[in-house]
Amino acid sequence: MLKKLASMISGSKADYVDIRYEVKKETSAVLAGTDLKKAGSNSTDGFVVRSLNNGGFSAVTVTREEDVPEAIRLAIEGADAMSGEGKVVKMAPVEPAQDWVEPELEIDPATIALEEKIKLLRKYNDLMLSVAEIANTNMGYSEVDREKFFVSSEGASIRERICTVSISGEAIARRDNLTQNIRVAVGGASGFKSLLNRDEVFLKRAKLAKELLDAEPVKAGTYDVIINPGLTGTFIHEAFGHFSEADIIENNPPLRARMAMDSRIGSDVVNIIADTTIPDQVGFYKYDDEGTPVRKVSLMTKGVLTGRLHSRRTAAEFNEPVSGHAVAEDHRYEPIVRMGMIYLDKGKKTFDELLTQLGDGLYICDGKGGQTSGENFTFGAQYGYVVKAGEIKGMIRDINIMGNMFTTMKNIEAVDDQIRFSERGGCGKGQLNIKSGYGGPSVLIRSMVIGGV
Repeated sequence: MLKKLASMISGSKADYVDIRYEVKKETSAVLAGTDLKKAGSNSTDGFVVRSLNNGGFSAVTVTREEDVPEAIRLAIEGADAMSGEGKVVKMAPVEPAQDWVEPELEIDPATIALEEKIKLLRKYNDLMLSVAEIANTNMGYSEVDREKFFVSSEGASIRERICTVSISGEAIARRDNLTQNIRVAVGGASGFKSLLNRDEVFLKRAKLAKELLDAEPVKAGTYDVIINPGLTGTFIHEAFGHFSEADIIENNPPLRARMAMDSRIGSDVVNIIADTTIPDQVGFYKYDDEGTPVRKVSLMTKGVLTGRLHSRRTAAEFNEPVSGHAVAEDHRYEPIVRMGMIYLDKGKKTFDELLTQLGDGLYICDGKGGQTSGENFTFGAQYGYVVKAGEIKGMIRDINIMGNMFTTMKNIEAVDDQIRFSERGGCGKGQLNIKSGYGGPSVLIRSMVIGGV
């Protein structure tokens, strides 16, 4: 296929042309309670052609191979038509790679029958339903296998396969008129083995849902808090991470000025890293969807902005190094700047030391939806606890946290020494969900606004 793609774009009369062919295979199964609502697999494929010519840029997508020559012609014509309209588009230089990347999977999901995948899903589902007062469940198996072929007029020739799997859902507890739920997810990019022998995870999450029936609704107010790794990852991704994507701030002069390199954004203990090269983690890849090798990026170092996520176009626009973060959901889209794996780096304190330093406050755990509006955020938390004199006490529920990203980053006082990464990620920026991951340690934050009763 790589030779065929190279032949397709050879002789194209443009400053730059690339073509990406992708095959995406998806397998899923969904349970509502004990009822199997759907199960099956499907495969789609298609081509994305991009052209840069005389400062104009254009992209065309097609699904049939016989339409590719016309797509190349239209992409070049589109670039010519855009030439002279608005900004001159440039692409930062990248050494063209020739590579073939296969994931190192511990049990390739493609070798496991769908019936076995459903059997495993049912096993974990039944485990949660076996817990007293668990009234219902919603559970799903998901497998996404992408094989990408990328060729450019600069000489890049790359084939890469990316495979992620997960079993995820929620346990729903009910007592009289009170209903509470807890989410659960296992998986990653290391293969089917990551889903095996995870009974303890599902039982623990179901028991948490049951315990929430006895929890007290949190009282609204301003608290000093510790957030656990699950909530840290959500916060870093949603509240800060998108501001690290160059195309988000590119045409927003006030925000671009505030996010200038060497600006102080957080406290001295805040170190944020984007590292899509971590093996086995959700979001892992070696090359992005314009053939750039991804690299580890230190986005914030001791509270100071030190890096940014880029495509080749935005790297040229900002005059900053390329990072390999131009990613598309699949063959229907051209790539845009996306996070792969982003996390807050660990500190030197133990969790017990964080509790002692907190004194009185709240310990809040695991994200539950939310939204951002510019630099302001609102997130739900799945559960939490009151902390008195450094000791974890009664459980609380119905928790929402809200604040300003810049203020909150400076209110981070301490970070513990244990990082946990998400096993199932996702991000809906601009396109449908992609498999992006996040993580971090537990974090002590002063003066957090908590919504409740």
